Amino acid sequence: MSKDQTKKTTAKGPMASYVVPTGGLPGQKDLLTDRAQFTNSFAVIPKGTMRDIVTSFMPFWEKARFWVLARPLSGFAETFSQAIVELDPGGGSDRPENQPDAECVLFVVSGELQLELDGQRSRMHPGGFAYIPPGLDWTCRNETGGKVTFHWIRKRYEKLEGLDLPDPVITHEALIEPKPMPDTNGAWATTHFVPPDDLRHDMHVTIVTLQPGATIPFLETHVMEHGLYVLQGKAAYRLNQDWVEVEAGDFMWLRAFCPQACYAGGPEPFRYLLYKDVNRLPKLALGV
Repeated sequence: MSKDQTKKTTAKGPMASYVVPTGGLPGQKDLLTDRAQFTNSFAVIPKGTMRDIVTSFMPFWEKARFWVLARPLSGFAETFSQAIVELDPGGGSDRPENQPDAECVLFVVSGELQLELDGQRSRMHPGGFAYIPPGLDWTCRNETGGKVTFHWIRKRYEKLEGLDLPDPVITHEALIEPKPMPDTNGAWATTHFVPPDDLRHDMHVTIVTLQPGATIPFLETHVMEHGLYVLQGKAAYRLNQDWVEVEAGDFMWLRAFCPQACYAGGPEPFRYLLYKDVNRLPKLALGV
């Protein structure tokens, strides 16, 4: 593909619809009761907390604001950061990443994002996914008259001698057939944007879909950290010893070994964007 060509990454069918933060502030008469929690094993950031007052601005970005949902914290989740990025018309960055060893995923939830990656341009629409390995130059712009919103998930890449860097990936979720979990008759399925057995990757970002009434029927307890952003639907989620209700627009942040399970409510599927760290031996402290 030449530098002057543009690749369009929409699916063949109707474009997906995803919830995005609305910003603003609650009225002075509103109750402050909400579902926000921060514990020693998990955090729940409901959509109602994603207001104007908690946004951030970043160097080398224009007409952009960020809801930072997760960042490395000692003693909690340590491997990744995740932000929702909102670009006004004309907004974007020619220098988005300032850490050379960072890899990232972009997932578009509203509008049209113009991505230039290693000299190739792509128009990304809701449901569009991009994996960008470390060391590749990229820029992004909103060249439309409306807002663009996308998730930006970043991790410091763990390079290993004998393994090449992963290839960049630009695709759309509707172009990928979800893989059903065994013995669920399709009630629980995962959309894999990269092959799970490709050991060059040290993180996966997937979409998990549970049909109404489906369940994760055991308390998953594992070494992987998680970021879960609910794209659609609602569920009762078990986190450590607590049951919490979550819905589209909520974010959950789980440290390693936090027990987790859920029941999907109706009337629509429960779907979430899931980050996890994978495919690397745990690092040992010096002298151990």
